[in-house]
Amino acid sequence: MTQPRIAIILGTTRATRFADVPAGWLLEQAAARGDMAVELLDLRDYPMPFFDETASNAWVPSQNEIARAWQRKVAEFDGYVFVTAEYNRSIPAVLKNALDYAYPEWNRKPAAFLGYGSVGGARAVEQLRLICVELQMAPTRTGVHLQGADFLAAWQEGRPLDDLPYLAPNAATMLDELHWWASALSRARAETGG
Repeated sequence: MTQPRIAIILGTTRATRFADVPAGWLLEQAAARGDMAVELLDLRDYPMPFFDETASNAWVPSQNEIARAWQRKVAEFDGYVFVTAEYNRSIPAVLKNALDYAYPEWNRKPAAFLGYGSVGGARAVEQLRLICVELQMAPTRTGVHLQGADFLAAWQEGRPLDDLPYLAPNAATMLDELHWWASALSRARAETGG
């Protein structure tokens, strides 16, 4: 079997976002494994308007060309890692919008999560897990959570993420789970035609 293709999705587009730091770190961790092809997907590259289609693309093709480009890109992957901040106990609106603009492209694929914020983005990740279930994705158990003082030290003081002893083991476990699910679900999709 070929290596599963994994997208690491930067879940915020703010000019002052921190997402680039953990996403870049995770990309290095995943690439070093050598058992998956990994690519960063930046929502800044897909400036979709707030969802304004007749219905989900599960039922009606999207009219917006950027949304169609997003759907084609999402469809290329066997699994995803969502890198998300926590905004008011939830995910950024731009990430929810991107999730809403695709449906069949997400189906029967695994989702993993890297959250950051005061409680490691845990509340955002929990909501994201529920959204992923509705999109017929398989959320993995283990996530990576950059929390509290560690998040502030990395964001405001530039502390390297490699200095945080809990991150690499959590990322390794998360990526192991993601690889297993991406491989298994890819085979199952191939066998069943979907």
